[in-house]
Amino acid sequence: MKKRQPHVPMARFVEAMPETSGNAVNGLGETEVRQASPFFWHPPKRQTHAALQKEVINYLQSCPEIAEVFSPKPPGGRGPATVEQAAEVESGSAEEWSERVKGFALANEADLVGIARMDPAFVFDGYEITDPWVIVVGVGMDYEELAQTPATFENPVGAVVVGKEYNRASRACKKLANFILEAGYPAKAWPGPYASALNMIPAALAAGLGELGKHGSIINRTLGSRFRLSAVTTTMPLLADSSDEFGIDDYCTRCNACTRACPPDAIFEEKQMVRGVEKWYVDFDKCIPYFGETFGCGICIVHCPWSRPGIADNILRKLAKAADRDDG
Repeated sequence: MKKRQPHVPMARFVEAMPETSGNAVNGLGETEVRQASPFFWHPPKRQTHAALQKEVINYLQSCPEIAEVFSPKPPGGRGPATVEQAAEVESGSAEEWSERVKGFALANEADLVGIARMDPAFVFDGYEITDPWVIVVGVGMDYEELAQTPATFENPVGAVVVGKEYNRASRACKKLANFILEAGYPAKAWPGPYASALNMIPAALAAGLGELGKHGSIINRTLGSRFRLSAVTTTMPLLADSSDEFGIDDYCTRCNACTRACPPDAIFEEKQMVRGVEKWYVDFDKCIPYFGETFGCGICIVHCPWSRPGIADNILRKLAKAADRDDG
């Protein structure tokens, strides 16, 4: 196989990189468990990579089609204004509310929804969330549009679809938060992509939306990695979903589709120790310059076999057969 030429990042992104490694901030190599540090998508004063964030955003906004979909008022909007919490609390059991919440979310732009009990691991260091429950919402991305990555000025479709679905995820969580507020319970919507207190990936894993893949994104058993997240936290009585484990660790150990496809060679082939947990990890310092110059990249998600429509069911059947053989 022909060896890939090393990626040479744009000077503007190299110059914006701080002396502090993003991998060090993320806890690569650390053996003690701790909360994740605020990072790249957090407010500038809360993170070490503010200059790089600014440079990436400025470059993104230089493409009109991408700037429009990531603007504060994009086509379709980012959801309704927050309503006042009702003075009277509607009755209902945790089981009933869990069913109603999921039904409402799925009827109002969500494609996936799961519930987890709040955990300190879901909160970035220096922040606080007091609500005991987190409802995680996922919205799928059109594969044919996403497959047009990496985005360019001439063809920005691969980045536009990401912005479009972030906006849908924002609308979905804000509608859901209002539904809960109107029922008399506190609720807060957490839309992306800009991060705040809530660390959505570990919350989504606990809520049963999938398993962490080698490319650092969640793999869902139906949508693969082609979905975006938002969430709602609340005190409403709910029931936690179980995590969904269906063989991704073993599959990713054998599959190298994303590592072969990654232009900056940022995806580790083996798990790494990160903040006291052995997990799949992507080298931030290699990834983000290419991410910036391609308006969000997405190559690893597109090349992941699980993301291709109609493929996931076949992979699941093969995994189930392999597990049966092992048990036998």
